Amino acid sequence: MRSGILFFAALALGAFGAHFLLEDSGYVLIDIRGYSVEMSVPGLALGLILLYALIRLAVRLWRVPRRLGQAAGRYRDGQSRKRLTDGLLALAEGNAAKSERLLGRGAHHSDVPVVHYLTAARAAQQQGADDRRDDWLKLAFEQDGDDGLVVLLTQAELQLERQELEAALATLQRLESREPGNPRGLALLAQVYRRLERWDELEAILPKLGKTSSLGPAEISSLRHEVTRALLSKAASEGDPDAVEALWKKQPKATQAHPEMVTAYARAVYRCGDHDLLEKILRKSLKTSWNPALVEIYGELQTRNPHTPLAHAEAWLTRKGDDPVLLLAAARLCIRNQLWGKARSYLESSLGLQADAVGYRLYGQLLETMGEDDAAAEAFRLGLETATATALPALKAPTPAKPA
Repeated sequence: MRSGILFFAALALGAFGAHFLLEDSGYVLIDIRGYSVEMSVPGLALGLILLYALIRLAVRLWRVPRRLGQAAGRYRDGQSRKRLTDGLLALAEGNAAKSERLLGRGAHHSDVPVVHYLTAARAAQQQGADDRRDDWLKLAFEQDGDDGLVVLLTQAELQLERQELEAALATLQRLESREPGNPRGLALLAQVYRRLERWDELEAILPKLGKTSSLGPAEISSLRHEVTRALLSKAASEGDPDAVEALWKKQPKATQAHPEMVTAYARAVYRCGDHDLLEKILRKSLKTSWNPALVEIYGELQTRNPHTPLAHAEAWLTRKGDDPVLLLAAARLCIRNQLWGKARSYLESSLGLQADAVGYRLYGQLLETMGEDDAAAEAFRLGLETATATALPALKAPTPAKPA
C-alpha cells in the first residue's frame, strides 16, 4: 500500500513538472454521446490518480467492519490465552478460586475451550465444589470433538481422587466401550479394581495391561503378585484346596519362583488344612531354595505323623545349626512331639542368636508347662521388651505407710 501511494505521488509530481517544463503540455478531448470534456495531458493524469485514490478509499471503507471484527477477535483470543496461562499458574500456586474464575471467563472465546473447562473442573474439585466440577466436565464433554475420551479420563481421575470408586468405575467402563484398550484407561481401571478389591476383574485385565506402556514390567509384576496373594487368601478362607491349587498352577513360572509368592501359596495350603501335602511342598521348595518364611511355616505343621517334619528339621540343623528361624521351627516341632527338654534347648539357642518376641512368648509358655513360673515371667518380660524395642524400667514396690 505504501509503495503504491509513493508511486502515484511520484507520477503526479512528474505530470505537474512536465506541465511547467514543456511549452506544449498536450491536449485531450473526450466526446461521449454529445458531451465533450477537454483537458491537458497532466490534467488527465491527475484525474486518473484521483479516481484511483477514491476507489481505494471506498474499498478500504467497505473492509473496515471486517477488519474491526478481525482485530476484536485477535484481542479476544489474546485475552483468552492470557487467562488460560494465568489460570494455570494460579492453580499451580494453590489459588484454585482465582484459577477457576479466570479459566471460566476465557473459555468462551478460546480456540481450546476443553482445556479451560477441564482445568476449571480440577480447580473446582480442589475447593470441594463437586457440583461445579461436574458442570465444567459437562461443558467440556459438549466441546470435545474426540468422542469425549479426554473428558472421560479426566472425570475418572477426579472421581478417583474423591474416592468415588463406583462412579469412577462407571466412567471407565463407558470409556472402554468407546475406545477398548486405552492405556491410560486400563491403568485407572486397575486402580479402581484394586481399591474395590475386585481381584477377579483385575486379574482379567492384567494381560491387556502388560501389552500397554501405561505400566512398567515391575509395576505389572507387583500388581500380579498382589492379585495372586488376594485370590489365594480368598480361596483359603473358603477352605477350597482345589481352587488354591488351580490358581497356583496357572501362574507364570516367574511368579511360582518368587519367594514371597511361594510363601503366600504355602500359607493358603496351610489354612486349607492339608498339612501332610504342605510338608512335601515345603520340603521340595526348601531343597531348591532356602526361604526363612517357609521354614517358619514348616515349624507350624500339624501332620498326622509329627515325627516326620521333626526328623527333617533336625537333619537340616546338622548343616544350618546357626539359623535362629530353623531352631525356632525345630522347637515348635519338639513341643508338638512333647519333647520338652529338646524344645527348651532349641529355643534357648535360637534366642541366643536372635531375640524374637514370638520366641520369648513360646519359651515362656514352655517354662510354665514345666512349672518354672518365675523363669516364665522373665521370658514374657524379655518378649515384651523385644516387641516394643524398649527396655522396661525396674519398678520398686511401694513403701508401706507407717502407722500414725
